[in-house]
Amino acid sequence: MPMTPRERWLAVLNRQTPDRIPCDFWGTPEVIKHLMKELGCAAEDDLWRTLQIDKTHAVQPKYIGPPIPEDGDVWGIRYKTQSYADGLGSYREVFHYPLAGMSDPAELEDHPWPDPNWFDYSVIPEQLAEWTEWPVMAGHYEAFYFYSNMRGIESALEDLALHPEFADRALQKIFEFCYEHNRRMFEAAGKDGGILYTYVAEDLGSQCGLRMSLDMMDRFLLPRMKAMVDLARVYGIKAFHHDDGACFPVLPRMVEIGIDILNPIQWRCPGMEREKLKKEFGDHFVFHGAVDNQETLPFGTPEDVRNEVKENIRILGAGGGYIVAPCHNIQPNTPTENILALYETVVTC
Repeated sequence: MPMTPRERWLAVLNRQTPDRIPCDFWGTPEVIKHLMKELGCAAEDDLWRTLQIDKTHAVQPKYIGPPIPEDGDVWGIRYKTQSYADGLGSYREVFHYPLAGMSDPAELEDHPWPDPNWFDYSVIPEQLAEWTEWPVMAGHYEAFYFYSNMRGIESALEDLALHPEFADRALQKIFEFCYEHNRRMFEAAGKDGGILYTYVAEDLGSQCGLRMSLDMMDRFLLPRMKAMVDLARVYGIKAFHHDDGACFPVLPRMVEIGIDILNPIQWRCPGMEREKLKKEFGDHFVFHGAVDNQETLPFGTPEDVRNEVKENIRILGAGGGYIVAPCHNIQPNTPTENILALYETVVTC
């Protein structure tokens, strides 16, 4: 009898053999809408079943806090909609950075930081009961990303060297909210209550190297990331680490703090060769991603996509420990036949 998507993920995460290699989907809302129309799917779950995708579902609490502007979020960040690809897609771009212009760490005490009491966590068990078929995640901790959007990326990076006390205090404020926010979600679900993994991420790699020194990571980021991983462990939850680009030098630290799943495996970046990653870290990480969406998916042929998926499975999936997925969100300029080729190849390998 075929496994459910959840059972496939569990098998791979527990280093067991599934009925077939699992796959996940990352794509923009425009791509999902287009695929649903093309394949005649009335709901997203119908799409995942049609393409036999083991799609992650996310549970989250209900927001009950003070009103948030339509163009804002709980962090006080404000966004504008920016179109791209000749209007095929759009994304939210930050235009208001709530911590910009501050210089004294004391000013951070008066900032309206989000409060876990703004959320109703009692809705989580009901969500979990709906999604027993699917792998489920909960929680998103990416402190420097949040800080960059609150401060501005240039100022955020400069702060690590020029204003360390300010950066440290702001990052601690972000950590305190996220830790308690996640704890309440995990507690609502219960130990071994259906949440497979939580997102403990940072974009530490650029296209050609690290965005900051390892010393900076050790000083500002890794201890708090480890605390988030340790919290997840208490509830039997795995830690999923998203780290774009050429991030190989930081991967030993990810092993040390207890990361279980590594994404997105941009293997065209220097130092990220698939054979090297599998040899060095195959016993530590389950790999997630690796189907290139900078070149192969948008600009290759269906045969190029099929060949790359087969290569990924051969290399990263040798002996288990691999979940096939695009390196990042599939973009709306990606040919439909390439997307179909990706998932058809997974289920026929």
